Amino acid sequence: MHRRRFLTLALVGGASLAFAGCGFRLRGFDDSGPVIDEIALAGVDSAFLRMAEAHLSAVGTRVHDDAPLVLNLGEETWHERSLSVLDSGSRELEITLALPFSVQRRRDGAYHLQQQRLEATTRISVNDDNLLAQDDLREEAHQELRREALRQLLERLRALEDASP
Repeated sequence: MHRRRFLTLALVGGASLAFAGCGFRLRGFDDSGPVIDEIALAGVDSAFLRMAEAHLSAVGTRVHDDAPLVLNLGEETWHERSLSVLDSGSRELEITLALPFSVQRRRDGAYHLQQQRLEATTRISVNDDNLLAQDDLREEAHQELRREALRQLLERLRALEDASP
């Protein structure tokens, strides 16, 4: 039994080293440096804006009002659609978050990224017998969708930083 476990661990460890040696990385897990050097945030105070500010600051991006670039965030738009035939009992819902954004240069107002849209979708199963659990499931889904939208935003900001001279 111990030999099998040792061989499994050795195999997993060896595969990890092999993948790391060839440059393999999981997308979204390379937070080794700032996404962008400095940026200002503008928009309606929302959970997403606060999450974006906290994450950008945590990875080394200076977030301040006098930054040369401004990230304009629109309002979160939530859409919920029932995927089940019945309106009662156990049913599956699809929840979508849409969030418009743009990136502007402060000095002349030119857009680095014209109005774009972040969109994330997930599915949850809810049951009318447990209304409290429905609220918890929806809140968890909202947080998951905000994290996914933030991941998309960070990828676009990284691409913007890579493209700038």
